[in-house]
Amino acid sequence: MANTDNRNNQGEEPVPGMQQLLDNPFLLLAIGVLSPTVLYTLWGVVEIISIPTVTQ
Repeated sequence: MANTDNRNNQGEEPVPGMQQLLDNPFLLLAIGVLSPTVLYTLWGVVEIISIPTVTQ
């Protein structure tokens, strides 16, 4: 059953919020997929914008 009082198994200290986020495997999967996708997309857009136009 889930810990509703934000405590670890010994009941001594609350679990830090960052640890709760990083313990979520689906969040880590989303970060691992979305961050390279966004970065490479932005990189591609910057590369396309930086191509000089051909003038005659």
